[in-house]
Amino acid sequence: MTIDIDRLSEEELIELNHRIVERLKFLESMHTHNEMMQFSPGEQVSFEPSGRGRQIGTLVKFNKKTVTVITDSGQKWNVSPHLLSKVKNTTKPKSSGKVIHLLGKK
Repeated sequence: MTIDIDRLSEEELIELNHRIVERLKFLESMHTHNEMMQFSPGEQVSFEPSGRGRQIGTLVKFNKKTVTVITDSGQKWNVSPHLLSKVKNTTKPKSSGKVIHLLGKK
């Protein structure tokens, strides 16, 4: 579909501009929402702010365009979800406390 903007009045062009801007904002919002849904509150994430080293923390809140992350050092960051990476859990599984005898009874 092609719109011949040369035939539009100034008022029509302004209205078209407003509709285009609103549509672009909506699409950006949907994209950001989809990025956020890749994560869950309480999940360990990492990000690299400009001029600083990698930060690791816990995602605590979804905002309109960002997520709030509390780093392991206690800092609060609002981060765009496209800058986040999931942190793989590197802790060892907890033992159940049960001892299994593999060689039979003693």
